[in-house]
Amino acid sequence: MRLKILLNILGGLLLILGLAMIFPILISYGYGESDLTGFLISFSGCIIFGFPTWYFTRHNKTLTNRDGFAIVTFSWIFTAIVGALPFYLSGAIPNITDAFFESMSGVTTTGSTILGNINTLPHLTNGIESLPHGILFWRSFIQWIGGMGIVVFYIAILPLLGVGGVQLFKAEVPGPVADKIKPRVRETAKFLWIVYVGITFAQILALSAAGMGIFDSICHAFTTMPTGGFSTKNASIGHYDSSVIHFIIIFFMFLAGVNFSLHFRAINGDFKAYIKDKEFSVYFSVTLFITVLVFIFVSINGLGFSFLNFRDSLFTSISILTTTGFGSADYELWPVAVQAILLILMFIGGMGGSTAGGMKVIRCMLLVKYAALETRRMLHSRALIPVKIGKQLINEDVVRNTLGFFLFFMSAFILSTILLTILGLDLESAIGAAASSMGNIGPGLNEFGPSDNYSMLSKPGKWVLTFCMLLGRLEIFTVMVLFSKTFWK
Repeated sequence: MRLKILLNILGGLLLILGLAMIFPILISYGYGESDLTGFLISFSGCIIFGFPTWYFTRHNKTLTNRDGFAIVTFSWIFTAIVGALPFYLSGAIPNITDAFFESMSGVTTTGSTILGNINTLPHLTNGIESLPHGILFWRSFIQWIGGMGIVVFYIAILPLLGVGGVQLFKAEVPGPVADKIKPRVRETAKFLWIVYVGITFAQILALSAAGMGIFDSICHAFTTMPTGGFSTKNASIGHYDSSVIHFIIIFFMFLAGVNFSLHFRAINGDFKAYIKDKEFSVYFSVTLFITVLVFIFVSINGLGFSFLNFRDSLFTSISILTTTGFGSADYELWPVAVQAILLILMFIGGMGGSTAGGMKVIRCMLLVKYAALETRRMLHSRALIPVKIGKQLINEDVVRNTLGFFLFFMSAFILSTILLTILGLDLESAIGAAASSMGNIGPGLNEFGPSDNYSMLSKPGKWVLTFCMLLGRLEIFTVMVLFSKTFWK
């Protein structure tokens, strides 16, 4: 890893984040609220330090795989630090640990929050709804930037990386296969961002037409497409007594959980891309099956077969599966069996190449296929049986990567759960918090359910979950490779 090229990328990133703060600055100025000073200081610092750092190191453009992994990991950490500055400097979150937790949760599109408890933040008398508009917008905006990927965003906006950008793209794009569109990296990044922006704009229009205020429409669209889940309301989407709004968000959450290369192909006229894709078929089937299952369990346990229960079952199932984490109902009040189902969904996640977290549907498919294959090999030891998804043969390297990812993912989950119990959490809460953070979901179980927040978690516990968020968003290997001795030789 070369320090100069790392500084070049971080300097450019600092510059972009500084310019991004112009939007909340204008909002704060327009509303005449107290967070303006915090944003101005943050903006000034980003420009003052970012421009010279980027400018004086700009001649280094050649990247290696080693540089790519380091740059991606440090970019996300750095972005979380910068994202925390307005929270802290404005006084909205006057605690460094909490400010960084909220920012990392936003950047990694997790959606876990420490806001909403008057005992920990007494100046916010009405929880999240007491925050200034600039801060509310910034919470949503950092999720939106983090959704498609900070580095992909960087490649799309500042074409400075040349051919070496492929190393960053492969390290950043979620899922086991990063090259599903195949054109040049810079063009791919731009096309993905055009699709991303277009769908976001469509959701803003839809929510506004359904009666949601324009500011809330923008903020919720900015947190739906990245499957982030930050809301401007304490009760999340449950605040809105409108089925139209609920179904609009359901639709766009589902779209956000789909591989964006399929959206890209559909926009270019290949509408059958969805039908042809085996992963999409499984993703759609799981969504439908889980919704029906949850609805039945909820209905037969005293709540009845009603339209409202169906809506909430559909909303919650898609929200958890896509790792968005919006809430329309408190699933902690639902049967334990439903909570167990939702816990499983936390591990699955959306499709590879989407903005969703979790292990991804494609990896779960590969794990099931591989398990079935090993069973067949025990009966036919000399047979050469390939792993196939639909008609596509899966390379052995992808299978090994998937198995390694699963091992690391579950190991990190178990270790973080143990650490959280050592720090004083009960087992159910620890399991839910660890699964939620690793899967970038937001709400967990018990103490950290959809109607609760993470404010009462100890500082060490918050740092544990912060690291879990980073691991989950960068899909383990990108971060873990930095802990390898080989990397630093």
